[in-house]
Amino acid sequence: MEKEILIFIPTYNERENVEKICKEIDLLGINCHVLFVDDNSPDGTGAVLEGLTKKYKNIIVQHRAGKEGIGSAHICGITYAYEHGYDLLVTMDSDFTHNPVDIPKLLAAVKNNEVVVGSRYMEKNSLPGWSVFRLVITYFGHFLTRYLLGIKQDASGAFRAYNLRRVALAVFAQINSKSYSFFFESLFLLKMNGYSLGEIPITLSARTYGHSKLNFKEAMRSGLFLIKLALQKIVNPARFRIGKVANSGKFSFLENEEWNSYWQRKKNASSFFYGIAASVYRRLFIKPHLQRHIKMNFNAGSKLLHAGCGSGQVDVSLHENYAITAVDLSSEAIELYSKNNPNVNRIEQADILNLELERHSFDGIYNLGVFEHFSHYEIKNILGQFRSLLKPGGKIVIFWPHRYAWSVFVLKIAHYILNHIFKKNIRLHPAEPSLLGGKRSAQSILSEASFELVNYTFNAKDLFVQAVVVARPQDV
Repeated sequence: MEKEILIFIPTYNERENVEKICKEIDLLGINCHVLFVDDNSPDGTGAVLEGLTKKYKNIIVQHRAGKEGIGSAHICGITYAYEHGYDLLVTMDSDFTHNPVDIPKLLAAVKNNEVVVGSRYMEKNSLPGWSVFRLVITYFGHFLTRYLLGIKQDASGAFRAYNLRRVALAVFAQINSKSYSFFFESLFLLKMNGYSLGEIPITLSARTYGHSKLNFKEAMRSGLFLIKLALQKIVNPARFRIGKVANSGKFSFLENEEWNSYWQRKKNASSFFYGIAASVYRRLFIKPHLQRHIKMNFNAGSKLLHAGCGSGQVDVSLHENYAITAVDLSSEAIELYSKNNPNVNRIEQADILNLELERHSFDGIYNLGVFEHFSHYEIKNILGQFRSLLKPGGKIVIFWPHRYAWSVFVLKIAHYILNHIFKKNIRLHPAEPSLLGGKRSAQSILSEASFELVNYTFNAKDLFVQAVVVARPQDV
């Protein structure tokens, strides 16, 4: 049998249903394999499935140690389909919530789309026999996924077909949810990466065999996760896209886990909301401020190095006019940068203290909020490297947080409240031992590294947070 179509069905306590659904699928006459993934069902579903493999030669059974979540099971099935070279994948429930007779319609539709879902919302009376409470919950969930995530299709259903020849496995690697929120998260990620989503109308009668396993606690957890995705979509939609791979082969470095943790923003609610606030500030104030200074100091077509590029939200509009090489120590930051800046000239994962790039190859070097995290000695080292990388006539543009910036005091107060009052032991931002003291301080540090100050500004255009230091090597 050619490995073209795989039908995936997760099971947990479905002993009474699996033989019936195998028979229904067999009657369709589809040339396919059927993969069951059973989570060690207490009712003996796994043993029944093993018996069915003797009757139906196209059945494959995988057993897991325990109940690991419906989303986790679907990832297992999707991964199996890719690893074994299937072209099309159909996913469905085993309790006849989804009617096997709709599978051919799903397969026909997916040949013209990347993904097709069976929709409960395309036709009237598609949910016969459902209670009022269940209808309200279902339609409210559809309202949220439609208007918060922008998904017009039925985002919470498991009856789907994926065209694996057109969809990259890397999309599914980004999924975090192992439970019911897998369904809307996976469809959201597919949409954010530009894949076409189709749908066919289906009818879901009130559950005949078994009962819904989605309880109130899980529904609340999914709702909160949906809101989190919606906030991240507003602040930084590129976070959900597949990025290009950074070149790191020629560099020797030790990744800084503190910075990886900072860019991940997954540890706690405080860090998450701090990340949102920082992202909004970058987009509304830092981004236009940077564009002004880059345009003032460098001609169109210049080769620039962003040394300590972070997520790159501020660089998005620069690539049309400049050939930018972006480097950062954190693999998390590099991944975010590549998603935010798909047209970047070059990305390198590298240590700013040990840049092994071609000498005298850049017209300019810039960074934002980087120097304050290094010691005085390390800053001199970095500036020395910048000198060797600049072409004759080249300049550096450094956005350097000021010692008396209001943001510094806000951050100190936030850390005091979190760690001394609430005893949380949370650090929202890596340490800043070298905040800039002012213009004279900048001149002194630059002079020690054989740079001369060209321009210094500290004004309201970024709400008095970072001084902008423009300098060039003294011998130029």
